Amino acid sequence: MEIARQFIIHETAHWILNHHMSSKLPGYLVLGTRYNTRSLADLPDGALAEMGVLLAKVQKILQTEFQPKWLYISRFGHDPGFPIHFHFIPVYPWVEELFWKDERYRLLMNFGAGANAHSLTDGAEMTLFIWREFGESPEPPSIHGPSIEQVIDRLRLAFSPPLAVSRVAAMGARTPTIQ
Repeated sequence: MEIARQFIIHETAHWILNHHMSSKLPGYLVLGTRYNTRSLADLPDGALAEMGVLLAKVQKILQTEFQPKWLYISRFGHDPGFPIHFHFIPVYPWVEELFWKDERYRLLMNFGAGANAHSLTDGAEMTLFIWREFGESPEPPSIHGPSIEQVIDRLRLAFSPPLAVSRVAAMGARTPTIQ
């Protein structure tokens, strides 16, 4: 699958991090391998080593930059044609509020057991809500906070290496004179 450039946030030798192209939820990211495989066992050692570092870095940056209430990290992988990839799904407080206000999702409480089934949600229910409402709905909910474009810009900055000290700064911030 071709990833549109405007959604790409960070690239390494083995992985591409992008904003989910069909989700309207700012910060919903996908970390996908460059290898055409659906199995971790088929990835080269370098990709596997890089994967752990990237999973942690993406989590840290998303949590630092946007403070979601929860951050789900998932791998599903049953769609043909997609290499192995991981979903980073931020659940902001306003997303959870939307979930609880939408009566259609109260039907899910009928499938739980015990007292917590009626007072808590779980990752599966919230993921379903996010996929349906922010990914598939022709009229997704209004966003609270930065737009997808703003999120992508902030994440690109967060993933970019620190700028090298310029020559001017190294010279003590003196402006060179032209002779």
